[in-house]
Amino acid sequence: MPRQPRLDAPGALHHVMGRGIERTNIFRTDADREDFVAGLRNCAWRESCCYAWALLSNHFHLLVRTGRQPISRSMKKLLTGYVVNFNLRHKRTGHLFQNRYKSIICEEDPYLLELARYIHLNPVRAGMVRDVEQLRGYRWAGHSATMGRVKQAWQDVKTILVYFGKGEKAVEKYEEFVKEGAGQGRRPELVGGGFFGVWEDGRRCFL
Repeated sequence: MPRQPRLDAPGALHHVMGRGIERTNIFRTDADREDFVAGLRNCAWRESCCYAWALLSNHFHLLVRTGRQPISRSMKKLLTGYVVNFNLRHKRTGHLFQNRYKSIICEEDPYLLELARYIHLNPVRAGMVRDVEQLRGYRWAGHSATMGRVKQAWQDVKTILVYFGKGEKAVEKYEEFVKEGAGQGRRPELVGGGFFGVWEDGRRCFL
């Protein structure tokens, strides 16, 4: 059966998720995480914008906007390169990701800020960091860059912070916003429920 065209267009906002096959860990070491981040930096988003991201043990989240290059092409570069390197590092063969990746097209208002917060809080919900204060220094999510703790040239932090004002006040208000969401738990409407999801191979699904 031929693949259906992806839902995508320049300017489209996507919540992209990928999970390890059979829930296997796709990030075993910091070397794995560094390699994935290098892929984001070096090739994946030359034609797109990335606003938020988080790496967990067996899955990842990205909040990105399509540029001139389709998301499918960016993701192919990122994930293919990562799997090749991962398999070499860990002396394994075969698939790493389950069902490729899921891309959910979202409305910018009101979901841009909600998704950025939800994605950046993933390490807290997963118990990888203790709280939002500790999240400031967590290397494997975009919150630290939005807070100005690290520099990620490929991550667009200005688009998020502009909603909160200018300068240090904007950063403080952004962190307050994140803290307000820390107790919300899992939100199905932000990971598929009520959204129209599209897998990388073009199959469509409501989740």
